[in-house]
Amino acid sequence: MIPDLDMSQWLLMAFGAAVFLLGAFVKGTLGVGMPLVVAPLLSLVIPASTTIALLGMPVLVSNSMQSIEGGLLRYSLKRFGWLILMQTVATILTVKMTLNLSPGMLNSLLAISVLAATVLMAFTLNLRIAPQHEKWSGILVGAASGLMSGVSSLTGPLIIAYLMALKLNRDMFVGSISIIYLFAALPLYLSLWWFDRFGWNEFVLSSLALIPMVLGLKLGRLLRHRLSETLFRRILLGFLTTISLILLFK
Repeated sequence: MIPDLDMSQWLLMAFGAAVFLLGAFVKGTLGVGMPLVVAPLLSLVIPASTTIALLGMPVLVSNSMQSIEGGLLRYSLKRFGWLILMQTVATILTVKMTLNLSPGMLNSLLAISVLAATVLMAFTLNLRIAPQHEKWSGILVGAASGLMSGVSSLTGPLIIAYLMALKLNRDMFVGSISIIYLFAALPLYLSLWWFDRFGWNEFVLSSLALIPMVLGLKLGRLLRHRLSETLFRRILLGFLTTISLILLFK
């Protein structure tokens, strides 16, 4: 049975589907970027809290798929275990602290996260982290990304900048970041569910977003396997620059 929706609601659904298709295409191509594309675009037309909820199933499913494909679970947990642990703790604490905030305040916090992401992507693209500094810097990145995750679901800029600074190759970058993203999303959405911010309605709508997400991922993967390592890194840097401009003028 087709739901009785007016034209504005159908247009909103069509816009949402297009945004998820675009975000998944970027993720399929580069291995990252769906929340970075979807969150700022959707939050133009719906509250930030709703945007975060709608990203739930696409983020969990897409990162689960890429984590399995990458085959780097044991390696990533060993190398980035402290980062993941700090990220989990910070996410849970942040979600709890934002429970009583108004939609307007959550939108303001999302804007602050957006600005922080813009500054980060503008000034850390050529950063290099030496092996002896990897552990403590990973702990700091985990704590900071957990804070951003709890407020806006935007863990991307911090984790991308950190892994790029480690100079990982393409396959290790995509495999590792998918696992880190997955372990960021699990505590986020479990916390939202526990605190009644991710209920049945949000689950259904978020699950519907899997349809354009799967299509976008497939289209993106077709392009990714045609890219060389050098071109992959250049496109990733160009993507970060483009997203930073979108976030800056949101």
